[in-house]
Amino acid sequence: MRWRLVSVIDEATLRSDLPLPARFYWQMAVIRELEDTLLRLFQENQLFGTTHTSIGQEANAVALMNAIDRERDTVWSNHRCHGHFIAYCGQVVPLLAEILGRTGGVCGGRGGSQHLCYARFHSSGIQGGLVPLGVGTALADRDAGAISVVMLGDGTMGEGVVYEGLNLASLWSLPVLFVVEDNGIAQTTPKALGVSGSIRARAEPFGIRTFGAAETDVFCLHELANEAVDYVRNEQKPAWLHLESIRLGPHSKGDDTRSESELSALRARDPLTVVADQVGDSEGLLGEARGFVAEALSKAQGMSIACA
Repeated sequence: MRWRLVSVIDEATLRSDLPLPARFYWQMAVIRELEDTLLRLFQENQLFGTTHTSIGQEANAVALMNAIDRERDTVWSNHRCHGHFIAYCGQVVPLLAEILGRTGGVCGGRGGSQHLCYARFHSSGIQGGLVPLGVGTALADRDAGAISVVMLGDGTMGEGVVYEGLNLASLWSLPVLFVVEDNGIAQTTPKALGVSGSIRARAEPFGIRTFGAAETDVFCLHELANEAVDYVRNEQKPAWLHLESIRLGPHSKGDDTRSESELSALRARDPLTVVADQVGDSEGLLGEARGFVAEALSKAQGMSIACA
C-alpha cells in the first residue's frame, strides 16, 4: 500500500482555512520570515556551517507545491530548499530544529537543510545530481499516477547529467517536471558569464514541452504550475518549467557582490509586494507570520542537541 501523507502535512501551518489569496500570501510570509530569521541567527553566531535562503523566490515554491499532489508526487529539491519544504508540508519547527542541530529535526538534527528526507520530499546540495534521482523516481512511480518534480537553477545548466536526464525522460516518456528557478546569478557569477544560449529553450531539442514565465506574481505562477503539472500527469511525458525569478538575499550568508542599484531594481519585483493589494490585510498576515516563526524558533531551541 502506498504511504499516504495526510498525517505529515501540517494543514494548520499551510492555513487551508484561509481563502486562496490570503493562504498563499501567508505561506510566502512564513517562508520570508524564516529565511530572515536564519540570516539573523548567523549574524548572532547562533548558527554554524552555511545556509541558502530563498528570499525573493517564495512565489515559486508556493505556486508549485500547491499544484502538485502531495500524497503521490515526489519533490527533489536543492540547496535553496527552505521555501520548497515549507510550502510542501508546513513543518516549520522540525525544519528549524534540523538547521539548529536538534533532536526534533526533520532528520534528527544530523543532516541540515541540504539533506532533508521527509515523506516524499528530498533535498541535496549536489547540483545536477537531483536529475537522475527525479528521472528514476518518475520511472518507478508512473504506474501510480504520480509525477516527479526536480528543482534546478540557472547555475545547474553546466552539468552534463542534466542533459542525460532530459534525454532519458524524453526517450522513455517519463512523468517528470523539471523546474528551473532562474534567478540570474549562480553564487556570485552573473548568468551572462556562465550560461550561453536560452535556458527556456534548453529542453526543446529533446522534444520536451516547455512552460515559462518572467514574473513573481504567485497567482499567475500557480496557474502556470497547474498547467505544467496537469500536462506531465495526464500526458505521461516530461516538461520543462522555466521561471525567471529573483534572488533578494545572498548566495548563502554574506556573499553578495551585486550593487545596491541592482538589488533595488530587483526589490520592485518582490513577490510579497507584488500581490500585497490582492490579499486584504497583508500587513496583518506579515505580523502573524513573524510571531508564528518566533514561536517555532523558541520550540526548536528548547529541544536537546543532537549527538554526533
